[in-house]
Amino acid sequence: MKGIIRFILTAGFVFCSVLTANSADITIKITKKYLNLPISQRQDRGTMQFSIAGKQERSFRIRLAANEPEYWVFCDMSALKGKTINISYDGHGAGLSKIYQDDQIAGQDSLYNEKNRPQFHFTSRRGWINDPNGMIFYEGEYHLFYQHNPYEREWENMSWGHAVSTDMNHWKELPVALSPDKLGTMFSGSTVIDYNNTAGFNKGNIPAMVALYTADNPDREIQCVAYSLDKGRTWTKYDKNPVIDSKDKWKSKDTRDPRVFWYKPGNHWVMVLNERDGHSIYNSKNLKDWTYESHVTGFWECPDLFELPVDGDKNKTKWVMYGASNTYMIGSFDGKTFTPESGKHYNVTGTIYAAQTFTNMPESDPRRIQIGWGKVQQPGMPFNNMMLMPTELTLHTTKNGIRMFSMPVKETTQLFERVHQWPSLTPAEANQKLKEFYNSDRFRVKATIKLSYATSAGFNLFGQRVVDYDMNFNLINGVFYSPDAITSMELDVDIYVDRTSIEVFVDNGAYSYSMERRPRSDNKEGLHFWGNEVEVKNLGIYSVKSIWK
Repeated sequence: MKGIIRFILTAGFVFCSVLTANSADITIKITKKYLNLPISQRQDRGTMQFSIAGKQERSFRIRLAANEPEYWVFCDMSALKGKTINISYDGHGAGLSKIYQDDQIAGQDSLYNEKNRPQFHFTSRRGWINDPNGMIFYEGEYHLFYQHNPYEREWENMSWGHAVSTDMNHWKELPVALSPDKLGTMFSGSTVIDYNNTAGFNKGNIPAMVALYTADNPDREIQCVAYSLDKGRTWTKYDKNPVIDSKDKWKSKDTRDPRVFWYKPGNHWVMVLNERDGHSIYNSKNLKDWTYESHVTGFWECPDLFELPVDGDKNKTKWVMYGASNTYMIGSFDGKTFTPESGKHYNVTGTIYAAQTFTNMPESDPRRIQIGWGKVQQPGMPFNNMMLMPTELTLHTTKNGIRMFSMPVKETTQLFERVHQWPSLTPAEANQKLKEFYNSDRFRVKATIKLSYATSAGFNLFGQRVVDYDMNFNLINGVFYSPDAITSMELDVDIYVDRTSIEVFVDNGAYSYSMERRPRSDNKEGLHFWGNEVEVKNLGIYSVKSIWK
């Protein structure tokens, strides 16, 4: 016990009573939009609780800085303005005195200009992000929900973060959509628009946006429902949650990540749910009562299931079943059972994980657009990880059968302006031309690498192997890749470099991969093509506009 300390603070604080070094509480009248909270990664986590008139409003784990903060996070208090809240904390209480209210978040003046802030990839203002969730297009907005810890740059407090965009490039971050509750923390899931009011949540002519998500607790993972009547801005959780509890059936806690869509031929909802060793299919008429139908083994986490035309022919389609590790099967689907015809295949590797596609795309634009989590660290920043570029998925007939391709969506072209292009260069000539971009924190390079006497060639970025193509063993950066032209001596590469990440698209999206940007500090070679007697064809270099300006 270090005694009782009482003090009065401005900006809406009423009283603070520090009871011990390891237990404290304060009472605050909310007058501003944000509460700014000091964080130190060196501090042990404690549990912070907000309560109003004795009723808990939220609870989360946080590393509240007892001494000098390493960075700040925030709570959006807009919905609680004018209310008096009690904040209790069972960790080191000294940090409570540093909490303050403001209409801006701490660090607003440098927001999106931080040293390691990606400039054309989505990142949250503060905190950790991982799997994209609930991706949906509705009334002109693309909604990106995502796994989020608002209170630290590491994983914890899983919630649904939320951002919206009109073009999938420029995002506006909104308040957290779903926060942990007594059933558990908010794991992955999906959203739909219930136009026919099958669940009964609609209000007049306003259709509900309905989220199906996993609540995770130490004992089990259960599937729950929430709905929104204001375009995803606020949410109401279904009072009879959970709607599926299948742990006992599978003898496994691993039952998560519901992916839901309307199956028009059968006039019912379909849920694809990862359960133990694969993806299960459930059916429902009302989004509440679900019937198990079938199971496909061989997948882990974050399922997706969708139909695509083959070679652009709407009369010839196949279904794709997808998993978090970016493997997929091609087959048919009758509303209850997915029947694989080929697989498992992959067309993307690297830092990407748990990718999801947008639902509810308009009939005038039926593209299947995917965004994946980029497991890319943002060193020294008050935020961590990122989303990769949005890509359009297509099916094409190849020498190996029908395969999936992935290329950045057409909307991204507005970000890139071609600065130079050269039809044919030697590697030495190409490297000389690219010197002016040595100090650029973001750029795009597009080229065709033509081999002649070499069996391997590639492209380095300050010593980091961005493209390492071994024609003899059919490897790109150690991963097997065989061009569709069996005797091809050429490789088309489209390379997107951001401050902390690199994405590479090969042969118009037949294969793509992503990586952290890790230049060697002792390497001075810059942008460097290599290979014996290699020709660099149609080399283009592009400048990149920031999505934050």
